[in-house]
Amino acid sequence: MSKKLLTSFALAGVLALAACGDASETETQDAEAQSTEEAAAGSEEGAEMELPEADTEDIPDVVAEVNGDEISGEDFTVLYESQFQQASMQSQMTGEEPDQDQLKEQTLESMIGNELLLQDAREQGFEASDEDVDALITEQAESNGMESADEFIEAYEEQGMSAEQLTEDARSQVLINQVLESLDYEEPTEDEVRELYDSAVEQQEAAGEGEEQAELPPFDEVREDVEAQASDDARNEAALAHVDELRADAEVETHL
Repeated sequence: MSKKLLTSFALAGVLALAACGDASETETQDAEAQSTEEAAAGSEEGAEMELPEADTEDIPDVVAEVNGDEISGEDFTVLYESQFQQASMQSQMTGEEPDQDQLKEQTLESMIGNELLLQDAREQGFEASDEDVDALITEQAESNGMESADEFIEAYEEQGMSAEQLTEDARSQVLINQVLESLDYEEPTEDEVRELYDSAVEQQEAAGEGEEQAELPPFDEVREDVEAQASDDARNEAALAHVDELRADAEVETHL
């Protein structure tokens, strides 16, 4: 079981997405996923490529303080190792190792953003009911390919975490989600949706020069998916702008 389970509720998706790159590239995920699988498979002899190790030796006990609330080095390390593992898998296609200093900074900024959102949720009086928490845990179980929330909780406990901690993490994520869902943003226009699709096509063509690869489906066939992605992008931008506003008024000290 991957350490990724430990961080199921550690990041709001919007912040993780912003830290890892441009959200508009999502339309090429299927093609990239296939390439990633082929790279991870190794040679015909079955030899596995050796991944670099995450450098976590000098992580302090407290990596940041946000309005007086501490972000622990332990929580940071678990999340950073998960992020580094994903970046290392992607780097197999490019041949370049991840920039660990940059990735650490991105991970810390994401955690600070999440803490600001959580504080904002509490200040606004949002509440996370037991039903909301249970629904989120069930959703996470399904997204991890598990049959029930109990199976997800059991996997969480096998990694040395408690069911109580899982519930607390889920409750925090419910509050963060409520803040994100309360933000106003403009739905993308038809021109913006088309521009997003055309950009994905151009990126695929540029990345596949001299190589054979499957073409993206025609626009009319994937219109709904592209519209959904464009809407997600708009929502992400609104969330990041809100985090910037919160940070401008916050007292933040970092110790990395």
